[in-house]
Amino acid sequence: MAEIEYFYAAHSAFAYIGSARFMEISAAADAAIVHKPMDLRRVIAACTAEPGVKVWRTPERYAYFFGREIERWGEVRGAPLMDGRPTFHDNDITLPNCVLIAALEAGHNIDALAHAMLQAHWRDDADLADADTLARLAEDAGFAPGPMLAAAGSPEVAAIYEANTTEAIERSVFGSPTYFVDGDMFYGQDHLELVERALVTPYAGKWPREA
Repeated sequence: MAEIEYFYAAHSAFAYIGSARFMEISAAADAAIVHKPMDLRRVIAACTAEPGVKVWRTPERYAYFFGREIERWGEVRGAPLMDGRPTFHDNDITLPNCVLIAALEAGHNIDALAHAMLQAHWRDDADLADADTLARLAEDAGFAPGPMLAAAGSPEVAAIYEANTTEAIERSVFGSPTYFVDGDMFYGQDHLELVERALVTPYAGKWPREA
């Protein structure tokens, strides 16, 4: 079975916008999604050329990439969005990402749970750092939340989260979502149609580029 490596964070706007389409593509290709929740803030900091310098230097540029682009792509993908930025977007993102990892380690398919978290944050203004909110989302997705929440704080899950984040940095991931098909990297949900094609016909050339 083909695999798609999926580096993302549970609070990522563009991961949410592309989530349903991504899962349609993987299902149609009979490709397994290899979920790798990561610490997106560390990944972005690691790929910034000048540490401490804000990537989005002007309000206008920020408003375009994280405002207008979200609105338009939400329409294209049919992803309902709340008005504006989620209230709790700057909260710590460790717990939701580690809950996803804990569910994976328990042998669960987390496609629906990952989508539910992303959707709750960007459509319903949910606080993903809140354990009660995560418990509700897990129950709605058909999981017993207690064991997942307990395991999310374990050293074993923390080690996997760290490994995912380190791997993302080492493989030049610079944002969420990022997909890999047979080692070829595709950044952003706006490249999902390229992912779809890669599952059928690989592209010429090679990634990463040789120095």
